[in-house]
Amino acid sequence: MNRKGFTLIELLIVVVIIGILAAIAVPKFSATKGKAFVSTMKSDLRNLMTSQEAYFYDNNVYYIGAIPNAAFPFAQSRDVTVTVTEGTAVGWAATAVHASIPAGSCAVFYGQVAAVPVPAVVEGEVACN
Repeated sequence: MNRKGFTLIELLIVVVIIGILAAIAVPKFSATKGKAFVSTMKSDLRNLMTSQEAYFYDNNVYYIGAIPNAAFPFAQSRDVTVTVTEGTAVGWAATAVHASIPAGSCAVFYGQVAAVPVPAVVEGEVACN
């Protein structure tokens, strides 16, 4: 009898190969996802820098308070919590945390601040850990 089709062994080999390819691809995908979350936090802090300067131009003091606020022109991204830790006439500091990576954070400061937020080390430069 001449039957056409695949044997069970051939099908098992294909399933094993697909499993190996998936095992290689999944960790790379999750690392890329983490980088995207960090990029979102950095972007939010850069947008905050612009909003702080606009607020300072109007009020002669940097903003400190809850976000969102109608008096402060800044909207944070979904799942990102931005906290302005200090805001005076001579400087400000802020941190950002993403809900999907609570152990990591980004921070930035500008001007003279009482306590530089970790991991920021250079004024005006967003840093993450």
